[in-house]
Amino acid sequence: MKVPLLAGKSWGTQKPFWALRLLSRSTLFSSVVTLALVSLFSSRAPSQQSPALPAVNLGDTSFLDGIAGPGWVVELIGQGVHDNKTLSNTGQPEPGITDVNSGAALLHIAWLSPHVRLFGAWYGVETVLTGAYVDTGGHGIGQGPGDVSFSPFILQWPKHTLFGMPIYQRADFVFDAPLGRYSPDRPVNIGNNAWTLNPYYAVTLYPAKRIETSWRVHYLWNSTNHSPPVDTGDESTQAGQAIHFNATASYEVVKNVYVGANGYYLKQITDSSVNGIAVPNAREQIGGIGPGAVVNRGKWFYFVNAYHAVGAKNMSEGNKLVLRVEKVW
Repeated sequence: MKVPLLAGKSWGTQKPFWALRLLSRSTLFSSVVTLALVSLFSSRAPSQQSPALPAVNLGDTSFLDGIAGPGWVVELIGQGVHDNKTLSNTGQPEPGITDVNSGAALLHIAWLSPHVRLFGAWYGVETVLTGAYVDTGGHGIGQGPGDVSFSPFILQWPKHTLFGMPIYQRADFVFDAPLGRYSPDRPVNIGNNAWTLNPYYAVTLYPAKRIETSWRVHYLWNSTNHSPPVDTGDESTQAGQAIHFNATASYEVVKNVYVGANGYYLKQITDSSVNGIAVPNAREQIGGIGPGAVVNRGKWFYFVNAYHAVGAKNMSEGNKLVLRVEKVW
């Protein structure tokens, strides 16, 4: 959820035209792919299979992320991923696992009230609907709607200053409802069959004229899946907790055109569990970095972000492209 300026105005140096923009979620691929491949890891016996983390926002929000104000946004996000290897707990490639190709589309709708304020911030709500396709290269195909992301409580603060630098901030309490396509009989599922809590804090800072840096830091908690895949023979699974963040730095090369670097990082901080027992050596980790840009034309905004994944553990790794088109009111 961010607020773009109308054409002809400069980010961070003039009063913005307040109109709502992107808030939450979600790359479907890494987690869905891990769900498909975890049972193939030769180093784990069936009783040791660890549930994958659910889909989270890994680089899907980027430049100018902390800026927003009263209004509406409708946004379409397209993602494509090619993963050419899956890494073990030690960061070494897992043998016998083929390339994975996947794609997803997301529809995001959000609103901030012009009248309701709490703690000096505008109050708002949002939802994100998703659909995805995953081809694990001979180990199974998954497709269909994903879990529904929603936030009943957004707090967006107006512009303040930090040591003379313009700063914008937001807190958002995001939930994922287990409404995506899921069956314990399928080898690859788009839904997770468990609730998640994924709150975040977003901030955009202008350290100098025409230069911005944006950060979004998430915490992830997952509920228990009481109907895990039948081929595991397990009665329940619960994915561990995690911290993940997105970060950018960009420069306004011409009016309303920002170009820069974008990145993300995820680290699982507690063990996942199977039948109430913690699974060792299965915590997930991944980072990504690449170039990106955003262009503003009136009330329309166009984003492109590319990432090359690095440092993966217990996850697949490759390249990702994110395209976003949005309109604000």
